[in-house]
Amino acid sequence: MLKKIFTGLLLSLALLIVAALAAYLYYWRPALAPIDPPAATAFSPQVVEKGRILAGMGNCAACHTAQGGADYAGGHGLATPFGTIYATNITPDRQTGIGRWSLAAFQRAMREGVGRDGAHLFPVFPYTHFTLVSDADLTALYAYFMTRPPVYAVAPANSVPFPLNLRPLQAGWKLLFFKPASYQLDPAQGLDWNRGRYLAEGLAHCAACHTPRNALGAELAGSSYLGASIDHWYAPALTSANTAPLPWTQDELYAFLRTGATALHGVAAGPMSAVVHEGMGASPDSDIRALATYFVGVAGAEQRQVDTDTVVKAGIARSQRVSLVDNDRGASLYVAACASCHSNSDGKPTALRPELSLNSAVSAPDPANLTQVILHGISKDDAMPGVLMPGFAASLTDNDVAQLAAYLRRSRSTQPAWTNLEAAVARARAGK
Repeated sequence: MLKKIFTGLLLSLALLIVAALAAYLYYWRPALAPIDPPAATAFSPQVVEKGRILAGMGNCAACHTAQGGADYAGGHGLATPFGTIYATNITPDRQTGIGRWSLAAFQRAMREGVGRDGAHLFPVFPYTHFTLVSDADLTALYAYFMTRPPVYAVAPANSVPFPLNLRPLQAGWKLLFFKPASYQLDPAQGLDWNRGRYLAEGLAHCAACHTPRNALGAELAGSSYLGASIDHWYAPALTSANTAPLPWTQDELYAFLRTGATALHGVAAGPMSAVVHEGMGASPDSDIRALATYFVGVAGAEQRQVDTDTVVKAGIARSQRVSLVDNDRGASLYVAACASCHSNSDGKPTALRPELSLNSAVSAPDPANLTQVILHGISKDDAMPGVLMPGFAASLTDNDVAQLAAYLRRSRSTQPAWTNLEAAVARARAGK
């Protein structure tokens, strides 16, 4: 019996090795010749400017700039279930950046996840989305990055353990989860919808945060935009599964993506704040409206008939019924720390002091966003001008925050109670 088991294990191992080798040979790519960095004057100012705006839409700086480091010089650590992977230097430095990369090498990396040396890139770099980006847009991005100041900066070594750190294994991952493609217009949809989808599915790679992943780190097939935990925050569902009391209309989506706040949903905080303000801030209104057009279709908001006034009035009525029954510590904390700003007396919600019964963080299936905001507040850089909230990490214990969050959930939302709240608060506090 043991001999049969041993033989079976050897056979399985041999098959895995053969499959990995076949995948590697199928996805093998040669190194591309290095070039001398082109002069900045080789690129037209118009193309460089277009690249700057596109780099913002792709939120490239968020991953490729370390805290306190030079722009695009890499070194920012990206935590994954398989270890920390450090973003690379994409300035035109000859030794540590992409200064010796040709346009062809840059395009291959973006579309196929292969470095200039032929090594497969880890899929934490979202080439699975960038594969859809057009030649013209990739050319503009290349022009922008190749005209940045070159910075000598070596990224720290990744902490991915053996054998997962072997680059050839990424060929097997690609065989399972990656299919190179170009964007195809949907003739049944309008120009705005197609532009929004091109940006969302491609350069903006929205699904990379808003879609749950499988055990191997790939986006779950058939689960696009259903919401996912990321960087100790929660990226909510962008489909009809979104639990916000009011559907995200096209105007609300536009306002949120343009300004970072909306009276009927809340403010952009955490990673989404960087997307809105540091990323898409330079994008033209037409692109922001195109994204709103696309995502209102994804959410099916046009099919959700909701009486906004009724929902708002009901929410405000709930908010005004502060109960201190049974010495509810959560309610007491709300009165002491929150009510002076969040109590609505005129029945008109504003983005400056959000109505919590309408707030997406309170109704979300995951308490991460609410606990993060209670602990760390909203800085002047997070949301629209005038939105500022102090953090209570120094004055409230984990248990205090958990009780406050539990009170807000049951008094401001019709969604089920959160569980293990104190542990969630501890994670949020440690993850900041």
